[in-house]
Amino acid sequence: MGVLVGRKAPQFKASAVINGEEIVEDFSLDQYIGKKHVILFFYPKDFTFVCPTELHAFQSRKADFEKLGVEVVAVSTDTEQSHWGWLQVPKDKGGIEGITYPLVADTNKTISANYDVLAGSYYYDENDELKAEGEMVAYRGLFLIDRDGIVRHQIVNDLPLGRNVDEAIRMVKALQFVEEKGEVCPANWNEGKSGMNATHEGVASYLSEN
Repeated sequence: MGVLVGRKAPQFKASAVINGEEIVEDFSLDQYIGKKHVILFFYPKDFTFVCPTELHAFQSRKADFEKLGVEVVAVSTDTEQSHWGWLQVPKDKGGIEGITYPLVADTNKTISANYDVLAGSYYYDENDELKAEGEMVAYRGLFLIDRDGIVRHQIVNDLPLGRNVDEAIRMVKALQFVEEKGEVCPANWNEGKSGMNATHEGVASYLSEN
């Protein structure tokens, strides 16, 4: 699928750990339609190195996302039991104890595949035997989904490259500015800056003032 911006976010039902401790079945993004924006982000593996830095970084800004009416949801191809086990490990020992947003278990890899962030791929060789190329884990994809379930922003980082949570918040604020004001956000827009009308006159006026 590649670029999902402007399309309905692929839906799914899967097991997840919520509130840092409870395993639930049939977790879905449907619960947020019409109610909240969603930051859905994928990470490669539990019990690794860059991943806990990202998970804790999103947790540290969870209150900021909540003030904006945004639900943060994380996904990896690990099992829900693996998620739960990692949640029992303290932060100072490389664990993710204290993470309270949902951690979805994409154990059959279909969520990652539908969002086109699965790093590996399957193929059949000359003997008609199923083979795999690369690891079946998720790249560091991030998707901003609006209240109508439409993807409005996405980025995909390679496995060693951690993401910037401040940028995710900036994009949420930019989207909400567009929704509320009906104006567009120019380059390097930040909260408190003016937008512009999507016309030749609007662009000329903005460029003359900035």
